[in-house]
Amino acid sequence: MRLISWNVNGLRACVQKGFPDFFRDVDADCFCLQETKLQPGQIELELPGYSQFWYSAEKKGYSGTALFSKQQPIAVTNGIGVPELDNEGRVITAEYPGFYLVTCYTPNAQRGLARLDHRMRWDGAFRSFLQELDRKKPVIVCGDLNVAHKEIDLKNPASNRGNAGFSDEERESFTKLLDAGFTDTFRFLHPDAVGCYTWWSYMYKARQNNAGWRIDYFLVSDRLRDKITAAPIYHEIFGSDHCPIGLEIDLED
Repeated sequence: MRLISWNVNGLRACVQKGFPDFFRDVDADCFCLQETKLQPGQIELELPGYSQFWYSAEKKGYSGTALFSKQQPIAVTNGIGVPELDNEGRVITAEYPGFYLVTCYTPNAQRGLARLDHRMRWDGAFRSFLQELDRKKPVIVCGDLNVAHKEIDLKNPASNRGNAGFSDEERESFTKLLDAGFTDTFRFLHPDAVGCYTWWSYMYKARQNNAGWRIDYFLVSDRLRDKITAAPIYHEIFGSDHCPIGLEIDLED
């Protein structure tokens, strides 16, 4: 099974920058998006063979997620069940016979960590949400989780220490998520790989110089880790300030 996740940073713009070609060529079983920045009816995608599921933020032009699936899920739900955290279109969960697939766009702590308290509430609630799912069946989680976990996961860790996405609080919270029973699929396969990033600032020729951050992830329940066969980062694909990432996993028993 092949799954793809991509923070498109505005789907309408990304469609004009090669999204349809990559979608067709990669031929994923499930394709998850974050930061679609869409309200219902603002785009119509022709994706033959896929069911489409969308979750928009209440605020126009902000956040939003989508999930496209070849197999019709048993059920699809939006949000994490916490009303004050569920107005920004950040999570879609699709249930399949053998697993849950969750696509997530985690809130950014923002400059000066102005939104860190909100981020910490989100992290705790999201972790609890995933643990509850995991009690029922294995979970695959993907998306822009807005944290570089270790120094190896960004180009300039020293100068970014304490910034949004690399604060001690966010990194420790991500560790708690992994400790709750989840595996970072890329690091599982490539524990020592350097220079492997998924987001680059539009400033200072960051992408040209590969001065990036790895903040987009596929996580799986620990009991699925031995079924992981590949966790590619499609760094050559443009169209957003993030590149797509993938997971190839053998779920056939």
